[in-house]
Amino acid sequence: MTSLINARYLLGEHPLKAEIAELLALVPSDTYPDTQAQLLVLIASAKDGIPSTLVDEWPQFREKYIPALILILDFESGEVDFEDMCAIVGKMLEPVVAPFLVLHAENGDPTALINLENLKVINYSDDKVIEQDSDPEHHDLVKEFVVELTQSLQEGGWEQFVQALIVPAIPFMFSNMLGLKEAKKFLDLIPSSS
Repeated sequence: MTSLINARYLLGEHPLKAEIAELLALVPSDTYPDTQAQLLVLIASAKDGIPSTLVDEWPQFREKYIPALILILDFESGEVDFEDMCAIVGKMLEPVVAPFLVLHAENGDPTALINLENLKVINYSDDKVIEQDSDPEHHDLVKEFVVELTQSLQEGGWEQFVQALIVPAIPFMFSNMLGLKEAKKFLDLIPSSS
């Protein structure tokens, strides 16, 4: 009998793929596995994009209703930011749902996320991740994204992710682990069986 952890795959190309797979308890794979998959996590790099083989395979596993999560990496440089990459993924694969947006420090470094469901800021700038209330100016900045997320979740909340009806996109940075906790939250939504 195959362990369910082996049915959760990390697809895509990235120099830190093995480390990310280990952090999220996923099996790294270069292509869509022939075996039954419980969950697919796809790396989308703001520098390198998405491998064409995965773009070609995307319809195959979407037809099988396998829950999928997109990790967006390499957005730190600012050339293509997280929101831009969500739009690119939406054109290459299918529209994604972004439950978090990236907040930057005064020097431009991505250091926090804002949760669009509760408007809390998750600060990754220190060794300890801290969740705190957002400032009123954040509310104005993210207003249209909150409306978009609310509309996406209107039909059935995050259960739509579990049923493979929507695809969340999560920003992820290995250097400060920004997005790790949030990605794990989505992975935990997929029920395990023994």
